[in-house]
Amino acid sequence: MPSANETINEWKPTVNPWIMIIPVMLSVFIYVLDGTIGNVALPYMAGSFSATRDESMWILTSYLIAAGIVIPAVDFFSKVFGRKNFFIISILMFTIASMLCGMAKNIEFMIFARILQGFGGGGILPISQAIIIESFTKEQRPAAMSVFGMGVILAPIIGPVLGGWITDNWTWPWIFYINVPFGCLAAILSKRLIEDPPYARRQKNVKIDGKGFFYLTIWLVTLQTVLDKGNNADWFNATWICWTFAVSCVACVLFFHSQLTNKDSLIDLSVFKDRNFSAGTIIQVVIQAVLYASLVILPQFLQSMMGYTAFLSGATMMPRGFGSMLAMLMTATLSNKIDNRLIVMAGLGLIGSATLVFGTLNLQISNMNIAIPNFFMGMGMGLAMVPIMNLSVDTLRNEQMTNATGIQNLLKNIGSAVGTSLVATMLTRFAQVHQYMLVGKTSELNPAFIERVQSTAAALAGYTEHTVAQYMAQYSLYGQLVKQSTLWAFIDSFRIFGALCFAVIPLLLLMRKVKKI
Repeated sequence: MPSANETINEWKPTVNPWIMIIPVMLSVFIYVLDGTIGNVALPYMAGSFSATRDESMWILTSYLIAAGIVIPAVDFFSKVFGRKNFFIISILMFTIASMLCGMAKNIEFMIFARILQGFGGGGILPISQAIIIESFTKEQRPAAMSVFGMGVILAPIIGPVLGGWITDNWTWPWIFYINVPFGCLAAILSKRLIEDPPYARRQKNVKIDGKGFFYLTIWLVTLQTVLDKGNNADWFNATWICWTFAVSCVACVLFFHSQLTNKDSLIDLSVFKDRNFSAGTIIQVVIQAVLYASLVILPQFLQSMMGYTAFLSGATMMPRGFGSMLAMLMTATLSNKIDNRLIVMAGLGLIGSATLVFGTLNLQISNMNIAIPNFFMGMGMGLAMVPIMNLSVDTLRNEQMTNATGIQNLLKNIGSAVGTSLVATMLTRFAQVHQYMLVGKTSELNPAFIERVQSTAAALAGYTEHTVAQYMAQYSLYGQLVKQSTLWAFIDSFRIFGALCFAVIPLLLLMRKVKKI
């Protein structure tokens, strides 16, 4: 006689899972797309609202905070409403909030709408991942997760390009309005096609972990505030940053303590006893941090150092998308034939190598010097991300999927925020360090510097007085010094993130090999 777990694991949807995946992927794509599509339009929004750059950053971060708060509570809300119903509610809330974002006339209403959008979007990704994992057999799962991974990887890459094109050719509200028809279609198709397995249906007498939810909210809000404002406030040299970070740390400890001690906890941390899940989650967090950091640092390098426009800098990310699509096809073909750990290892190696190649750039590069590493970085993302998703949950039971994917997406969300903040800080600090080192060479005791000033002043002397030419020559050389210092800051940052990818490869050795069926 089969056990209860065996009965649960034998559940199969009556609808063809390849048809069921359509509304799931549609909702995933618009949710992930919205995480980056507004980046290039931020200055235009700030201008419309008469807001400062720092104030406008909350348009992006309020979305991440709200999504991060909801993600761990997905399992709870799925039990209260039924997972399918909560998924549809999430899509509709995200769609309505998108319309409100486009209609916003001031910064306060925009932040409110983005918070609402984050609340709606927070449930989409973990539920989508759980639906795909449960609806397909283990033989079909690699191909299905390749489709899922394509949406997760391609959407952040397409976001800046699409956002730049829409902003230049229409107006920024349309980056939100385009979500409305696709969101409505996703909700309708989800109602008709998606089914709940027995363990994901509505349950009675479900209790909410109020304390855990409160601690989680305080932790994420304060953490995001520190990550957002820390660099501008000179980090821990600012008293309020120290206090905010202390509150965040205390709330974090209290949250995890409450999850370990409360019977009706918000999330079930027992999944971390599975070493595949633990190691796989760490690797995914690092990949997510590198992905989002590169989406910030590379366009910034091209715009500030190479003079690219916002649209062109976003367009340089397209080879990464082509590399990801090729990798998805390779993954779907190879995952049932060779050890997935080897595929992930190859992917991490490609990401790390491509990032290290970016660490060799200079100001005399061509477009191919950007396109080729981007292509291989996209291949690495595709080869690493999809198999590691499978490896991290393949040893868990189906009824653990919603909780496990919720935890993973929470930590990946934090990884994205940390990666983005860390790269901003690294650029600032490394530029200061290199500038300090180079300034020591701009001395009257340095013959090379004096010769350069004199030759530059001589070239300018035909257009102005000798004294003015001297000042202009020194100012010109100082501008070159600052530019070279900033270039070295980019180089160091790329190299560190590249090394980080290689550093997590040994974690694959801790993971058990999943038997092929």
